Amino acid sequence: MTWTWRFEKDDGTEVPPAVQPEEFTTQGDAESWIGEVWKDLLEGGADQVVLFEDDLKIYGPMSLHADAPEA
Repeated sequence: MTWTWRFEKDDGTEVPPAVQPEEFTTQGDAESWIGEVWKDLLEGGADQVVLFEDDLKIYGPMSLHADAPEA
């Protein structure tokens, strides 16, 4: 089981992350990582993220903008 993030613009277009992620072994590790680097990702051009467990979408898109509601 591998947990990964997809990084997107507001329109859903995939963008490369400003901070290179790893493949996480737990959902908690993936969520902790995004909590630590979300500002860097936002500054690097990502507007939202989507969490996957292997090929299964778990949730998202989730905005990286602090003042925006979740989609």
